[in-house]
Amino acid sequence: MEAVLLLLRRAAAARRHPWSSLRGVEPGEGVVLTVVSDGPEADVVCGLLRSAGIDCAYRDTEAIDSPLEDFTAAGPREILVRESEVGAARALLADSTR
Repeated sequence: MEAVLLLLRRAAAARRHPWSSLRGVEPGEGVVLTVVSDGPEADVVCGLLRSAGIDCAYRDTEAIDSPLEDFTAAGPREILVRESEVGAARALLADSTR
C-alpha cells in the first residue's frame, strides 16, 4: 500500500512540475520520445525508463481528447527525455513491446 501511495504522490508531483524529473533541463529542451493515451500510461512508461536510468518526464499535449479536459487531467501525454538519451529510450521501448 505504501508503494502505491508513493507512486501516486510522484505522479501528482510530475503533473504539477513536469520538468522536475529532468534536472538541469529547461522547459523546451526535452525531446518528445512518444505520445501515450493518458497519465497512467505515462506513469508506466516513465517508470520503465527510470528503472533503466533514463530521466523522463511527461506533459499534456495540445490535442483535445476529452470534453472534461478543462476540469480533469485527461488526454494524451508527451513522454520527454534528454536528447542524449533518445536512442537508448527508443531501444528500451522497442524491446518492451516484443
